[in-house]
Amino acid sequence: MSHSDTIPLHPSSQSDIDEIENLILNSHHSSVLPARPPSPPRASIPVSSTPPNPNPTPTFIPSNLPPPSIPKSTPTASIPRAPVPPPPGSTSTGGIASSGFGPAPNTLTEPVWDTVKRDLSRIVSNLKLVVFPNPFREDPGKALRDWDLWGPFFFIVFLGLTLSWSASVKKSEVFAVAFALLAAGAVILTLNVLLLGGHIIFFQSLSLLGYCLFPLDIGALICMLKDNVIIKVVVVAVTLAWSSWAAYPFMSTAVNPRRKALALYPVLLMYVSVGFLIIAID
Repeated sequence: MSHSDTIPLHPSSQSDIDEIENLILNSHHSSVLPARPPSPPRASIPVSSTPPNPNPTPTFIPSNLPPPSIPKSTPTASIPRAPVPPPPGSTSTGGIASSGFGPAPNTLTEPVWDTVKRDLSRIVSNLKLVVFPNPFREDPGKALRDWDLWGPFFFIVFLGLTLSWSASVKKSEVFAVAFALLAAGAVILTLNVLLLGGHIIFFQSLSLLGYCLFPLDIGALICMLKDNVIIKVVVVAVTLAWSSWAAYPFMSTAVNPRRKALALYPVLLMYVSVGFLIIAID
């Protein structure tokens, strides 16, 4: 049998072969992926063949930003210097420092005579503000802003000594009674004003009541020199009115106007008791 001889296929076999060929062709077309689009060209980095410079010169890139504005200089306020303290040897003879804040800070090292003069000048100044007419009598805070207790103590002791010198017997007992009456009375009257709601300092009130005894001191001194009942009554009446007039504005303005009588009545009662004690001493 030669190669030129062919055997015809069965029609069913031919159809099977055609179906296989179609499957092979379809599988081949489905497995092929679509072509990738070409990538853009990459920038190439130039490579220099020259060796690097060990000391390169810096290059600056010019900036497009505007130059900074220079602020204008403003005049600065001068800082005041602290005052130079006075030398240790210099003291204030007037009793009040030049700055107006009270006595000089070195009063502990000053002579005794300077201290006595300063205290006496303060007593005289407060006595003028309390007993004699002045524009500050209606305001207790301004009248005795620099209050003290040396003046009231001196006036109480002087009145007790004057009454004891006027007595013929039991001089020491007279002095003790007068001193206790005046000292305890001033404390009780001050507490009475504070309990009534008065706006006043405790020791400032004691100072005011003590300075208001100055007219009664003068009356007691005159009555000791003039042993006459009529003269004693007149002098005590005048000095009692003077003391009451001196104490009235301070005590009346320190409390509520509706309680003014409750604050003034005990003050007047104490001064009247001192006046009867001056007349009764013989």
